[in-house]
Amino acid sequence: LQKHEFFVDMTCEGCSNAVTRVLHRLGGVQFDIDLPNKKVYIESEHNVDTLLETLKKTGKNASYLGEKSLQ
Repeated sequence: LQKHEFFVDMTCEGCSNAVTRVLHRLGGVQFDIDLPNKKVYIESEHNVDTLLETLKKTGKNASYLGEKSLQ
């Protein structure tokens, strides 16, 4: 599985909860949310476009930062 790093303009718990909701709805993802740094790390077989579109459903500004290597 690839691990992807995204920027999502989250400012509060409500924002991170919205991210959690849309990703759970998508399914087939494992993710970590780093609220202070506005980052979301996602492990998934979905492609980047699908993940980015899903994150944008929160209404937040989101962008793809790149792949993270799994140590």
